[in-house]
Amino acid sequence: MPTLGIIGSGSMGTAIAKLAVAADIKVAIANSRGPETLTALVTELGPLAGAGTVEQIAQDADLIVLAVPILAYRTVPAAPLRGHTVLDTSNYYPIRDGRIPELDSEKLTTSELVQQHLEGAHLVKAFGNILAHHITQLARPAGAPDRTALPIAGDHAAATTAAADLVDRIGFDTLDTGRLADSWRFEPETTAYTWLYMADQNTAFEDRFEAPGAPFPLASLRTALQDVKRVRVAERTF
Repeated sequence: MPTLGIIGSGSMGTAIAKLAVAADIKVAIANSRGPETLTALVTELGPLAGAGTVEQIAQDADLIVLAVPILAYRTVPAAPLRGHTVLDTSNYYPIRDGRIPELDSEKLTTSELVQQHLEGAHLVKAFGNILAHHITQLARPAGAPDRTALPIAGDHAAATTAAADLVDRIGFDTLDTGRLADSWRFEPETTAYTWLYMADQNTAFEDRFEAPGAPFPLASLRTALQDVKRVRVAERTF
């Protein structure tokens, strides 16, 4: 049975953990506050779940999900993750995170910046364009007619394949959009960002966390990514 390591126990990490255990995948969760603070979550997730430090979960994990705010990525120890496939969920919002010059200048995408820190890991951008509550709402078995698709991007072919296999197992089709340098295509404010998965795509920004989701299939995602226009990162309003 595979083991999925998850760094971060917020809404995104928790949503992915719930789908993983439902798919009969062991999960090992780490956060910045220590394993002892994860007792309630591990109990809720059931016997397939455990907690540990980043170093501990990396020893046993086949893949790792990094679900921490962009401002916290440098606090994640890089050495234990070397050689691992790491699914990066991070996004950059200047109004929330302050200014990060490498991102404002578009010298790097968010995941390229994280990859620089996690030297030796094989980063794949995934889950970054969907809200956490829509992940749990929209997961479907393989072959379901209303299955939703998510974009992924990565620089390492085997890692991208492994990430796609995980995403498929927990309930979604995937579309490989290219390298990490191309992952701007589904970053905030693009037409391939979170509003794709809302039942009402005119939902107000302030209502997004309460908005129900609706399936968005692979063919529609492919069209959305073909038509996407680059958003000036430094000018993002949310």
